Amino acid sequence: MNMQTDTHPRGPFQYRLLRIAGERFGTSPDNMNQQQTREAEDIAKREILMEQAILQQPEARQVAVPPSELNSAIAMIRDRYEDPDAYEQALAANGLDDVSLRASVERELRVEAVLNYVSSRVPEVSETEARLYYYLHPEAFQKPETRVARHILITVNDQFPENTAAAARERMATILARLRKHPHRFEQQALQNSECPSALHGGLIGEVKQGTLYPELDRVLFQLRAGEISDLIESDNGWHIIKCDAINPAQPAVLGDVLGPLRQQLTQRQREREQRRWLKQILTATSK
Repeated sequence: MNMQTDTHPRGPFQYRLLRIAGERFGTSPDNMNQQQTREAEDIAKREILMEQAILQQPEARQVAVPPSELNSAIAMIRDRYEDPDAYEQALAANGLDDVSLRASVERELRVEAVLNYVSSRVPEVSETEARLYYYLHPEAFQKPETRVARHILITVNDQFPENTAAAARERMATILARLRKHPHRFEQQALQNSECPSALHGGLIGEVKQGTLYPELDRVLFQLRAGEISDLIESDNGWHIIKCDAINPAQPAVLGDVLGPLRQQLTQRQREREQRRWLKQILTATSK
């Protein structure tokens, strides 16, 4: 059988254009260019066809949208606008009103509820299954190397004589010279001189993995040896000195630490796979 188009497509279609324009292009439908309009219209048409197919299935009779959930969704849409007038004007400009918007959002929520119902029929992954996955995929459970870092910052701000670019670098060079002679006084120097909030804790940033800090700091930190202090580092924020307190090598994650999240992840993966299988099945059937 061929898929029939919606007998009243304007509300759902215009609602989708409004949503897609905002989510995908960060604008309103009337501000999209020609290419964006074609793309948004194609997406909206596909979504409506899929929505129709889903809501025609027996599973759709097993779900309902609570009024509170619908009201909350409508309220979230209203909150995107400065005031009620702007909200009403946006609806009118896109061929919508409160009634058609409410109906369109309710249909969308029903589709989501149906998909959740379909996926909920997949049982949770057992602890045994999760354990087996852990042992069969050890490469997926490696905790990356981390480093315990301390930090001193002098910002650059030309509004203050002591924080001009030249003055800040000179102050930091003096601090670094002290640390070269007395590296054990890093915490003291951080407390007395650093303009970073970490100064209150002796400059302690804590345990970090690669990619956490600003690139300039990250690059240097992961080249230092344990206990080593960097040279001066310049960034957009100012001048830095960083110290590597300790290196924690990469190691396998403990099973007990990952078992709970792993079961949730594997269960979610299987449920999403079931959703895709079910959608493919009903869309194939409705296209014949």
